[in-house]
Order: sequence, then structure tokens, then C-alpha cells
Amino acid sequence: MKQTKQIAKWRMMLMGGALCALPISLIWHLANLQLIPGDDKDFRFLQSAGDARTLRSQVIPAYRGVITDRNGELLAVSTPLTSIYVNPQQLNSEQGPALAKAMGISYSELKKRLKNYENKQFMYLERHLPPHKAEPILAHKFKGVYSEQEYRRYYPAGEVTAHIIGFTDIEDQGQEGVELAYNQWLAGVPGEKRLVKDLKGNVVKEVGMVRAPATGKPLQLSIDLRLQYLAYRELKAAVAEQKARAGSLVMLDVETGEILAMVNQPSYNPNDRTKLVPAQLRNRALTDVFEPGSTMKPLTMMAALETGRYPFNHTINTSPGYIQVGSKTLLDPRDYGVMDLTKIITKSSQVGITKLALEMDAETIRNMFARAGLGQSTGLGFPGESVGVLPSRTKWRPIEHANLSFGYGLNLNAVQLAQAYNMIAAGGEFKPVSLVMQSEAPYSQRVVSERVTSQITTMLKTVTQQGGTATRAQIPAFPVAGKSGTAHKTENGGYADDRYRGFFAGFAPADNPKIVAVVVIDEPSNGKYYGGESAAPVFAKAVGGALQVLRVPPVNREEYLAAVELQP
Repeated sequence: MKQTKQIAKWRMMLMGGALCALPISLIWHLANLQLIPGDDKDFRFLQSAGDARTLRSQVIPAYRGVITDRNGELLAVSTPLTSIYVNPQQLNSEQGPALAKAMGISYSELKKRLKNYENKQFMYLERHLPPHKAEPILAHKFKGVYSEQEYRRYYPAGEVTAHIIGFTDIEDQGQEGVELAYNQWLAGVPGEKRLVKDLKGNVVKEVGMVRAPATGKPLQLSIDLRLQYLAYRELKAAVAEQKARAGSLVMLDVETGEILAMVNQPSYNPNDRTKLVPAQLRNRALTDVFEPGSTMKPLTMMAALETGRYPFNHTINTSPGYIQVGSKTLLDPRDYGVMDLTKIITKSSQVGITKLALEMDAETIRNMFARAGLGQSTGLGFPGESVGVLPSRTKWRPIEHANLSFGYGLNLNAVQLAQAYNMIAAGGEFKPVSLVMQSEAPYSQRVVSERVTSQITTMLKTVTQQGGTATRAQIPAFPVAGKSGTAHKTENGGYADDRYRGFFAGFAPADNPKIVAVVVIDEPSNGKYYGGESAAPVFAKAVGGALQVLRVPPVNREEYLAAVELQP
């Protein structure tokens, strides 16, 4: 009996020890899970695993910086919109017909879309909906249907500024134009916030902001929207009237080199790109290069005057109205006989400029072209800009030498041509062009003497006066200095007989220049293909209107007032 009692006591002690060990073991295990660091799957691992199943990060889109013209007029602005998405695995199939009806689509179309995402947890139903269209859909509170705020770019000036501004894609990233060139500047930095969601993806609460979104920086361009509209209207009308293939017009501020207007035809509406043709995207003023023809003759003349060998009244005998250079015969419209240097420019004499050029070294002419910015980037950083070609040879054949003097055998874009003429208008100072508003006076470099550019300006004024090749470039009360040009287009390794480009490059008022402009008309097909007929009238209307908008005082007030009264 005594032995039995001792065994029972032993058992009681064993059971008591076991019962005490269990809670101690449990406490140790809990501490190990929640408090004591370990090498693998410790409390930190378990916490992060738990958070991964409940905590979620949500991106907060950044507001893209606005783009304005030089006067603060909006050219690109972001508007808040609502995007609706669905978790296909949460959507109740019985709600499908009602959801399709709310969205304004057929149930079969919705089912087809959901079928492609049946194994996914995310699918956009609609993106970038205006709030008044999104709210009726969200009001149904369909299971698994959610919304988020995004931004979409809007372009108030539409097709008028399309080639400059460009556009963004659905993710609000720049794809063309300034939107692409300055994407990093404009885009800003998205923010982030933390949310607690249940297993069904519903938001339980917002934990807090991880990082606030940083708004993109604003960008103020140099263009003047008033002049942009004016230039666009005149170019569009001219291209339509002349049944031309395309056209470009560029205006520069003579003092600063800033681009005041840059337009092209054909254009497109960046707010509705459903019918966009890729060829419409090109900013032809920067991407398309061409042989500038007779617009180069003033630069060749400048090179001649700079040598000091040719006084202003120097004469050249152009009889009998043609000249043989190698196997090529270069012609004037008629035999002009003896011509002074001014008349060579006034009449755009091919024979006169060729004889003058062949008396000089070809490198002298090329050097002048290079100092005017030809064959070099404008520095705008615009996507797709073409630098063009200014040839350099160890030995020039006579025909290559002659061709260079009157604008063949090289190519450039419309902005480069405007920059070259801006150098003349600025008295020989070469100024970098800019598409962004300048807060300080730009760096300029004198590349030609003021005396020489003054003589060239005197010659260029005669081109638009009676007897010149571009009288239709005249602007009432504002004397114009400029040069027309016409160039055959290349075709199959040669020159086409019936395809031309017409040009006019000039500035006004001639004696105190404010605006430089270049007009390019590509393949006019109404029979008037010479630059003096196709491009010069566009210059007169666009620049004449621009001078009025900028309130530049007229030289002849009576003539100016009479012209204004005659306008419709």
C-alpha cells in the first residue's frame, strides 16, 4: 500500500512538470516568433509576410508641368480624369449585364474582354473618363470595380501648335515635340501612399503618405500664340490655294533669336489622333532639308564683298545671258548685259553670281555659309531635327563651285535658313535660335562686319521693289529686305523637271529689323512655282500682320492707314 502511494505522487509531479512546461514552451515560441531576432523566418520575416498580404502601395500620379507661350497663354495643360478598372476574379458574373449597360457596351464585348483576363487580378475597363461619365458607373458599386485618378494632356491651340508642342501617350509621357524633348522637366515625380486592403482587395484604411507627388516644372516657350495663329492661317490658306504638297513658315525675333512662330502644313489635332497619318507628325521646319536655291546668293555676295576685291559699285558683264560651266549651261531669263552687284541680287542673275563666285575660292563661300550656321545643329534639341549638309571638298569642280554659290549641292532646314538671314538683319551678329523664352540677352558672336551686312541689306531691299523678283513680298508702310528662291526637287538621282520648292527669306522693317521670316512652299501645282509668286505673298501677309500685332511703328503712316482701311 505504501509503494502505491509513492508511485501516484511521482506521477503527479511528472504531470505537474509537464503542465508547467507547456505554457513556458508556448511563451518561448511566441517570443521567438515576435521578439527574438533570428537568421531565417524570424518575427521580421513574418511581419513582412503579413504586411504583404494586407499593406499595399498605390502610386499617386504627378501633375505634369504646363506649357505656355511667351505671354503666358496655355499651350498644354493636364486635366484630372478617372480611370475605371476591375479585378476579374472578384466580379460577380450576375453583375456583368448591368456593368456592360452602365459602360455603354454590349455584354458580349465585356465578356470577351474579361475572358482574356480571367486569370488576372487587374484589367482597365475605361481610361481617362471625365468625372461626369465615370460617376454613373461607379455609383452602382459593382463588386470588384474600382477607380483611380489620372491626368490627360489637353492642347488649347490644337493643330496650330501641334508640331511644336507634340503630345503625350496614355501614360502621360512625351512622345513628340517639346513634350518629348523636355519630358523629364515636365513630367514630375509620382508619389506613393500605403493602404490596408482585405483579402478581397477592398481598402480598409489609408496608412499614410510615403512620398508626396512632385509637380512637373512649367515651361515657357518663346513663341507668341498670336503670331502663331496668324502664320498658321496664312500658310494653310496658301498651301490650299496653290494645291501644294506641304509648307513651312518660321518667324524669329531679330534681337534675341527666339522663335516667335513655327508652323507647317499639313498639320494634325493632338487632342484627337484617331485619324492621324504619320506624315502629319513631322515638324517640317526642322526635320525636312532642301536645297535653298537663290536664297544663298546674298551670302555668296557677302563673301565677295568681305574679300575687299569688289567695291559696292563693281560691275560684271553677263552677256550673252548664259555661261558654260563644264558640261552645264547656266541661263538667265534674258541677257541683262553689264550688271552691278546690286542688280545681280535684284534680278537674281545666275550668270552674274556664277562669274563672281568663280573668281573667288570655293572655300571662301563655304566659310561664309558655315559662319551663318549652315551644316550645323541649331541647338534646339528638337526630336528629329536634321542638321543638313554643307559639303567640304579638297578640290572643287567648277560646276560644284558654281552650284554652291546659288544654293545647290547643299541642304538645310527652314530654321537654319531663318538663322542665316537673322545674322544679316542683326548687322552681322550670329545669334543662337531658341524655342524657350529667354530671361537674359543671348550670347551673340560677330561673324560679318556691319558695313558688309548693311550693303547686303541695301541690295535685298531692291528685290521687293519694282523690277525685283519678289515685289509681292512688299508690306505697306514697312520696307522689306529679302530674297526669293526656287529649286528643282531631286528625283531618281537627278532633278525633276516639274517639281519645285518656292522660298522667300527676309526681314522687316528693312532699316530697323524686328522680324525675320522664312516661307517654304513645297510643290505648288497651280502653275506659280517661283518663290516670288508662291512664298513671297505669304511672307507679306504673315509678317505684315505680325508687325501690326507687335505694334511696330509704320515708316509711312498714311500708307499704313490706307492699307488697314482696305483690309476686310
